[in-house]
Amino acid sequence: MGKPLFYEILEKPATSCIIGICSGIWFYIQKKNIGYQHVGLSYETAIEGHHWRVITSAFSHISVLHLVFNMSALWSLGVIEQLDHLGLGVANYLHYTLVLVVVSGLLVLGMYHFLIQRFKLEYFRRVTAVGYSCVVFGWMTILSVKQPSSKLDLFGFLSLPISFAPFESLIFTSIIVPQASFLGHLSGIIVGYAIAWGLIHGMTNYWAVSMLGWIAVVFIFSLKHSGAYDFSFLEIESVTDPSLPSVRFIGNGRTLQMNTVPVEGIQIV
Repeated sequence: MGKPLFYEILEKPATSCIIGICSGIWFYIQKKNIGYQHVGLSYETAIEGHHWRVITSAFSHISVLHLVFNMSALWSLGVIEQLDHLGLGVANYLHYTLVLVVVSGLLVLGMYHFLIQRFKLEYFRRVTAVGYSCVVFGWMTILSVKQPSSKLDLFGFLSLPISFAPFESLIFTSIIVPQASFLGHLSGIIVGYAIAWGLIHGMTNYWAVSMLGWIAVVFIFSLKHSGAYDFSFLEIESVTDPSLPSVRFIGNGRTLQMNTVPVEGIQIV
């Protein structure tokens, strides 16, 4: 007989919180009847300045089955929080989850850009990706390198050797779920290997908080600039040189100027 759920939650606090956040967002999306196109990430919306979608797309799910599949895999991977002796543990779990969310999202956009520019595959310009699978596949990959003897349990009855799980799951989901984003899952695997092999390393509380702060700044300004949400206290207006916008906080007269460079279906992850 397994441990009571309460004790498992205490052993996986970060995983439990993330599952709660994703479930809450899914409930809100369903209640407000928000479409995937409003929160998902695509090449077209990214070049229009909707950089906030890198974050919203990762934590949004379009169906209860999509949510359950991702959260079931994530729950099984929660064992990572107890592997301090392997350089993981709760702190590193949170640090590198942040890295996986951002870097895998940017990598997907980079892949789209390559396919569009090099092979003229305009289809990828409008492909919209949503879901937490990129992070799930990333942690699956990290665990397969750090502790290859582990097993990944899905839905309580399907058990996969973790050493093969990333690519088994990549093929399985691509066959069973045609809408599954092959590139999104692959990006998670690539970033996962980069972390596991030490190519991405050195995350500390300082760097994690700094990264989170910059993410919040970019998120808010891109949300304001794209017109997706109106921040009444923040105004962005052009100045003499249209390539140099002035960012003014109403009420105190302070301004900040910065250079800008002008830029010219659905898949679940």
